[in-house]
Amino acid sequence: MRVTESDLRLEDGRTLHVYDTGGDGLAVFWHHGTPNTGSPPAPLFAAAERLSVRWVSYDRPGYGGSSPLPGRDVASAAADARAVADALGIDRFATLGHSGGGPHALACGALLPDRVLAVVTAAGLAPYGAEGLDWFAGMVPSSAASLRAAAQGRAAKEAYEAAAGYSPEMFTDADHEALAGDWSWFDEVVGPALEAGPDGLITDDLAYVAPWGFDPARITAPLLLLHGGQDRIAPAAHSRWLAERCPTAELRVRPADGHISVLGAGAEALEWLAARAG
Repeated sequence: MRVTESDLRLEDGRTLHVYDTGGDGLAVFWHHGTPNTGSPPAPLFAAAERLSVRWVSYDRPGYGGSSPLPGRDVASAAADARAVADALGIDRFATLGHSGGGPHALACGALLPDRVLAVVTAAGLAPYGAEGLDWFAGMVPSSAASLRAAAQGRAAKEAYEAAAGYSPEMFTDADHEALAGDWSWFDEVVGPALEAGPDGLITDDLAYVAPWGFDPARITAPLLLLHGGQDRIAPAAHSRWLAERCPTAELRVRPADGHISVLGAGAEALEWLAARAG
């Protein structure tokens, strides 16, 4: 698939860097993880071509070619996605978010009910402070520490990131195998996301532990919650909590998968989207 990149100027003066594979098929907005740029997932291009899926995505504010949006919340993704869809002449679309992109995909489903046909999240988080959920339980210590720092505010998060290093234990053996195979693609989107510094990552994490600005239970479109049972970054309990509260949700937990290897079911998720979106 050929990806076209462009810059979209918004009414508030910001710029969003946009990616689009074009075509007349089902438009699927890809919401990237933390820290990534928004380039759509090349390992799923073959499945997308088979299903006539058109990938659309953008760098979240503060990443890649997109302007920062200080203090942004998760809900802001809905307005940005709508602006991109309007600029590309796309009326209705589906949305798929991985990891930190999961909450942003949920935002589109909850806040754009007239535009969003179906939603998939893979390895996503539940709202911080969710009643009945031990939010940090099951997270590897480095991931929990990173998000606890964010919960203390920007200064604490900035100090944490200044001293933090890569913690390979956040990934399972299955994750490391995936990262050495098809999903080595992440090398193409992680490095560029951090080239200008950690602002995008910091702002993402601050948004995850603040009020999201919407209730996921408001989603009326079909919703698939895909999760690895061994996920050490965003434990599967987060998707289980969402499944219990979102009336349209279908939960699929893959017991042997972690945070990255769960994307081995990405083609199945696209098939699910295509079937639900018609």
